[in-house]
Formats: sequence, structure tokens, C-alpha cells
Amino acid sequence: MDAIDAMRLALLEAQEAAAEDEVPVGAVLVYRDEVIAKDHNRIVQQKNPLAHAELLVMQAAVKMHPDPWLLDTTLFVTLEPCTMCTGALVLARVKRIVFGAPDPKAGACGSVFDLARSSQLNHRLEIESGLLQQECSTLLTNFFRKLRSV
Repeated sequence: MDAIDAMRLALLEAQEAAAEDEVPVGAVLVYRDEVIAKDHNRIVQQKNPLAHAELLVMQAAVKMHPDPWLLDTTLFVTLEPCTMCTGALVLARVKRIVFGAPDPKAGACGSVFDLARSSQLNHRLEIESGLLQQECSTLLTNFFRKLRSV
């Protein structure tokens, strides 16, 4: 699976989140060119502030991955991960994060913090930003615009 196709799957997950009145963030985890998990934010649905798309995907993926760590995987996510999710991605030893829209308020992969590449941690992730950025940003902007108008 190529990167654009994976991010398009993440966007579909994000659209599903928006339809469920969740912040529209979708994530897909790929291992050896195959999707091993995909999900979207479910914070409201699960009444759980930890139910970010990235964490849900990692929880599902460990059941499919041959190792206890998510070695050699790539996470495709529509919004730059926060510190909680980035910390979990580092601890899980995900190889690479590809995100669409930067998060200038809480991003931990270079926008506000750069936890993903911190030399103080035992693992660093490869980061690629801006894949389908316009589509990812527009989905978030429209969701929050609609939320404020209600």
C-alpha cells in the first residue's frame, strides 16, 4: 500500500469520526505494506480521554504484529500526534509517523514539541508531515466551524 492510499484510509476514518461528533482524526497503521489496524477518535463515544485514534490503532495492532513492539510499522494519521500519543508511539517503537495537518497547539512531532525525535529518549521516529495536508486541515476546520455555529 502506498502512502497516499494509506492516508486516504485515515481520512475516511476521520470522516467517520466527524459523523459521530468526534474530533475528526483518523489513523492507519501499516506493517509490510499491509494495514494491520485503523480507527478514529472515540473520546466522546467511549467517555475516555485516552481514546485517541493513534492509541486505539496501536492497541488493535499489537494483536496482529509478531513482536511485542510495533517494529517496522508506519502510522498514517490525519493530525500531528499530541504528546500522549507521541510518547506511546516512541515506547511502542513505531518506525515512522506520516501526518497530514500540523497541530500548532499540541503537536509533539515538531510543531510545539519534538518528542518523536528527542535525543533524550531511547527511540526516535522518522517523521513526514504534510501528506494530503489540505484535505486533513479542511476536515478539521469545517468540523470546528460547524461546532462553533451550533
